[in-house]
Amino acid sequence: MKVLNIKKILFFCFIASAFFSCKTNTNIAPPEPVYPVPSDNQLAWHEMEMNAFIHFTTNTFTDLEWGYGDEKESIFNPTALNVDQWMTNIKETGFKGVILTSKHHDGFCLWPSEFTEHSIKNSPYKNGQGDIVKEVSDACKKHGLKFGVYLSPWDRNHKDYGNPDYIFYYRNQIKELFTNYGDIFEMWFDGANGGTGYYGGARETRNIDRETYYDWPTTLRQVKELQPNVLFFSDAGPDIRWVGNEQGYVNETNWNTITPDTLYAGKSGISKILNTGSIDGTNWIPAEVDVSIRPGWFYHESEDSLVKTPEELFDIYLTSVGRGSVLLLNIPPDKRGLIHENDVKSLKGFKQLLDEAFSNNLTEGAKLNASNYRGKSNNYAPTNLIDHKKDTYWTTDDDVIAADLEILLKEPQLVSYILLQEHIKLGQRVKSFSIETWDGHKWEKATTGTTIGHKRILKIDPVTTSKIRLSILDSKASPVLANVELY
Repeated sequence: MKVLNIKKILFFCFIASAFFSCKTNTNIAPPEPVYPVPSDNQLAWHEMEMNAFIHFTTNTFTDLEWGYGDEKESIFNPTALNVDQWMTNIKETGFKGVILTSKHHDGFCLWPSEFTEHSIKNSPYKNGQGDIVKEVSDACKKHGLKFGVYLSPWDRNHKDYGNPDYIFYYRNQIKELFTNYGDIFEMWFDGANGGTGYYGGARETRNIDRETYYDWPTTLRQVKELQPNVLFFSDAGPDIRWVGNEQGYVNETNWNTITPDTLYAGKSGISKILNTGSIDGTNWIPAEVDVSIRPGWFYHESEDSLVKTPEELFDIYLTSVGRGSVLLLNIPPDKRGLIHENDVKSLKGFKQLLDEAFSNNLTEGAKLNASNYRGKSNNYAPTNLIDHKKDTYWTTDDDVIAADLEILLKEPQLVSYILLQEHIKLGQRVKSFSIETWDGHKWEKATTGTTIGHKRILKIDPVTTSKIRLSILDSKASPVLANVELY
């Protein structure tokens, strides 16, 4: 009888111990954020990863990149415009959003603005009843794509450019776009400002103080009042920064943080800092990588044989999305109003390369071991890295800023790409890391890296291995990784 009671006591002690141990295990506090951190809208933007840019205006018909501003509205006359054709190819390639040049530097508006005669309403397109901004906005909704606008601050057509009255004109156009065309996820401000132009017939050079002329705080506040969720792109942000080049790459070290106090749209000498960001930046302003599928931004028949190949686009993907940025690929419609056949062919080939490279995740069924995980809690265990849930992660104790992770595959596999993601909701942390593969007897160095951010894709010499070791060598605070994939 006493033996039975002792067994019961021991049993209940075991259950109680397991219960409280489990409770302690799940109540370990998450790591504190490392500021600055992205807003919810910036997080959603990071997850888009690839967007399309559409450059289309009178330049398409004059064979120019920058129109002077004196172009006749009558030259804008696409003969077979089909916005659905644009969106079908954009969607099938994997893009998530579209940004349209609603007005480029020449001042011609792709919507019937009531504040200027230099617009589509005075063109032959649909007998002056056309509205391409509406067509693109509606087509984006139809195809499940987000819609954004580019509205050039510089206007080489307008008579008041360079004078205070122009700012009221510009803000009136912003109000038209942000009132009449549904949700706009991103507004793109170009850094080109001031120079020669038509300017209502003056045909002269007009220069402005790029830092003060537009009174950006007032302009941006007006837009936010109309659509609070919009993100602003410019050299200085405030939400998304230019990457500092138009070649399709961000630096291998890419911090999403930067200090914007000394930046403004069009400022010279800032390309390097835009390309790398700042490890100690005060604001979360990630880089967007804008590049064209052709040498130019607008369609030119002479460039039909110079469209970037699928392989070139794939390399750009690795040096943009694969380094933690968002790719903005320009795909300019031709004079017909269609994406040219050569561009379509290249896009399809690009999508095929993406599918071939990243369709078979080798971590399925793998086992993961870590040198440390936070409080030994399953909430922060390394297995979270392969659970396909974006809000779970592996992290370490607060005093551990360097740690190892081993991935044990079910069987030896040929590995060519390693994909890493930080849980950037808690800030960007990792400063350096290395990756090794097991050759059956010892660890062999595969590659090293610096930052990770939203996504880092590392291409390594293909190797057949049963184990991969990721070593976080240095971090701002306890590293927080959300995802690991092998291909």
